[in-house]
Amino acid sequence: MAVSEEMTVSQLSIGVDIGGTKVLGGVVDSDGNILTTHREETPIQGGQALTDAIIGVIQELRAQFDATTVGISAAGFVSSDRATMLAAPNILDWNGINLKAKISDAIQLPVVIENDANSAAWGEAKFGAGRGIENLMMLTVGTGIGGGIVNSAGLYRGAYGIAAEFGHIRVEPDGQLCGCGAHGCFEQYASGNALRRFVREAIMQNPEQGAKILSLGDGTLEGIKGNHITDAARLGDNIAIDAFNRIADYLGAGIASLSVVLDPSAVVIGGGVIDAGELLLAPTRAAVEKYMPFSSRHPHPTILPALLGNDAGLVGVADLARS
Repeated sequence: MAVSEEMTVSQLSIGVDIGGTKVLGGVVDSDGNILTTHREETPIQGGQALTDAIIGVIQELRAQFDATTVGISAAGFVSSDRATMLAAPNILDWNGINLKAKISDAIQLPVVIENDANSAAWGEAKFGAGRGIENLMMLTVGTGIGGGIVNSAGLYRGAYGIAAEFGHIRVEPDGQLCGCGAHGCFEQYASGNALRRFVREAIMQNPEQGAKILSLGDGTLEGIKGNHITDAARLGDNIAIDAFNRIADYLGAGIASLSVVLDPSAVVIGGGVIDAGELLLAPTRAAVEKYMPFSSRHPHPTILPALLGNDAGLVGVADLARS
C-alpha cells in the first residue's frame, strides 16, 4: 500500500490497542484515518509473550508503511512519564514493566504508553464527537467505567499519570465489592456489568416477566448479554428498560457530581453500552439535569455519543505518540 503524494512519512504513526483477546495495531495519518491494521491474539500468559506480540504487530505494519512513532494503549495505570505499566489488573505479569524501554529497544522508534480510556478520550477530542470542544470529559462505559479529560492544555493525566479513574469514585459506601478492593464504586452501578446484574436480579424476582430476555440468549441468567438487553428494551421489555433507566440514573448523578469539579462543556459517552443509543442517553441527560447542583443556575454539559467506536483508543494513542 503506497503513501499518497500529499502525505509525508512524518505524519504516519502506529497505534496499538491491547485488549483481553486481541492486540490490534493500525497505521494512522494526521487526520485520524486508519490506513491499514494488523491483529494478533492476546497471549493468555501476558508478560514477555504479550510484549513480543506487540512488537510483532508493529513490525508487520512497518513493513507496509514508514511510520515514525508508536503509541500503545492498554488498560491499567501508566506512569507519569508514559513509560511503565504500574498496574495492569487484567494482564498477567505486566505490573511494573517498563514497556516503553522494551518496545523502543526492539523497534528503534519513539514509543508512548497510555491508558486506554485516556487514549479513547484523546481520539474523540481530536477526531470524533469532541472535535472543536475545548473542555471535554469522556466516560467509557463497558465492563467497567473508564474516563479521560481533555482541556485547552491537552490531555490531563494528573501528578502520577492516573487521573480520571472515574469508575472508582465511591457512590454507595456499603455497596457492591469492586475489583479494586473498595465497596460501592461508580462502575458497580453504571456499567455494562451493572446492567446485566440488575436484569438478572429482576428476573430472579419475577422469572415469568423475564421470559423475553431469556429467550434472546441461551435461556439461562448467565447467558444474558448486553445486546440481548438492548434488543429486549427496543421491543418494550419492562425489565430491560428499567435496567437502562437504573444505570442511567447513576450515570447522570455521577456526571453531575464530576461536572461540579471539572466543569466540562461536553461529556462524551463511549464504550460497549453506547450501542444502546438513546435508550441510555435520554435518561442519562434527564438524570444530569435532576442531580446537577445549582441546576437552575449552572449550565449543563452537553451529553454526546462517541463517534469512533472501538477505533478511538488506537487512533488516539497514535496521535498522542506524534505530539
